[in-house]
Amino acid sequence: MEHSADPPPAAEPTGIPVRAPATATAHHPGARRIGGAPISWGACEVPGWGEMPDPETVLDEMARLGLRGTELGPPGFLPHDPGALASRLRHRGLEFVGSFVPLVLHERDADSARRMARDTLALLSQAGGQVLVIAVVQDLQWSPPRDLDDAAWRRLAAHAAEIESLATERGITFALHPHVGTLIETAAQVERGLAETTVGWCLDTGHLVIGGTDPAQFAREHGDRVTHVHLKDVDGDIAAEVRAGRLSLLQATQRGLFRPLGRGVAKVAATLAALDEHGYDGWLVLEQDTAITADEPAVTNAPMLDTQESIAFLNTAQRTEEINQ
Repeated sequence: MEHSADPPPAAEPTGIPVRAPATATAHHPGARRIGGAPISWGACEVPGWGEMPDPETVLDEMARLGLRGTELGPPGFLPHDPGALASRLRHRGLEFVGSFVPLVLHERDADSARRMARDTLALLSQAGGQVLVIAVVQDLQWSPPRDLDDAAWRRLAAHAAEIESLATERGITFALHPHVGTLIETAAQVERGLAETTVGWCLDTGHLVIGGTDPAQFAREHGDRVTHVHLKDVDGDIAAEVRAGRLSLLQATQRGLFRPLGRGVAKVAATLAALDEHGYDGWLVLEQDTAITADEPAVTNAPMLDTQESIAFLNTAQRTEEINQ
């Protein structure tokens, strides 16, 4: 894979060579569109997550790594003006992959969700964005989720279908994202969500594992529903602590929950192989979630090094991860 335009020269971080853009491998016959997410550098939508990194540094490093595109990140991280956003990405040879938006879809009144979705879709369509990624939250403060009754599940499914239709009208792909701390997190909730909805899904290897779902099995059984992919690997022991409620997602992230691809238990290689069987040819967005606390430097080489290692994993024909682990 190559960028449509070469990124401008930039100062190279100490010890980190410039990589050629990510390429397809013999293991994965289709050309892979490998993108990045600002959360790998610490920019996150979850309230109270931590310090924000400098967006210019993040975009420069994504371009130097050879990533083809980026997701938007949290509100205020990148410009909301379509022209300014498109220009900033185009200057670095990056495509606008899409945007992650938490929405309240299980309540009777979904007016706020519709407004937020329309606002994001307008930005996506005007700035060349491609995917609307939705997480279903209890409320916009990310309060702890409560179990849904049958009526609430039906409302969630109906509102998700409505938002997907709004996206389709603008030529935008819709993806429902199972996510820790949302109404679709556990294995049972994922199964119920698949049964209740008809919309496309975002397969996030890390969040599925943390919630108790095998991402490779998800890809094998529901690959036809997958419209977007987030790739992350996780430490199995720390994930178990989150699943048991002994650590919050933020606490676990600070302890090293998310790992470069191939260094955790998320079965990334097996998941990609299953997606290939279903003919998936969409984006693969790399995410090694990072949280910058007040006592940590906001700019380090760690996100770039971790992302570089994940790119190398994707570009290695002979993977070190056992597909059948």
